[in-house]
Amino acid sequence: MQVLALRAASAADRELIWQVQSAAMRRTVEATWGWDAQDQRARFDAAFDPELRQIITLDGVAIGGLKIDASGSPLRLLQVHLLPEHQRKGYGTRIVRAVIAQTQDRPVWLEVRKVNPAKALYERLGFRVVGERESHWQMQHDRQT
Repeated sequence: MQVLALRAASAADRELIWQVQSAAMRRTVEATWGWDAQDQRARFDAAFDPELRQIITLDGVAIGGLKIDASGSPLRLLQVHLLPEHQRKGYGTRIVRAVIAQTQDRPVWLEVRKVNPAKALYERLGFRVVGERESHWQMQHDRQT
């Protein structure tokens, strides 16, 4: 059986995280605003904080990234990115379920682009739409004990 795991990110993971994020996000960013690689990289660099990030590994090989702000309530699930070749295999479901399981009754909040089919995944996992912006759905999972 394949082992899906998380490891803490470090500053040394900057390029890895950028490659994963840009590969995972490009299609939905293009569909929403258009892809400007220089602008996207500048935004990534400005917001890069390895302390909020984890690397998703499959049998020890990096396949994605996770960004969580657990400092308040609700917990903010800021990013779940998987390389395209690892999407739609159940890994995202497993990761999000693990995040929900570790929240200790705090709700989990996220935003998903309106053009992103991952919205259906979040709905299957119990998230509901609680707001919206022009480009994003805001969703929340109210964990039941």
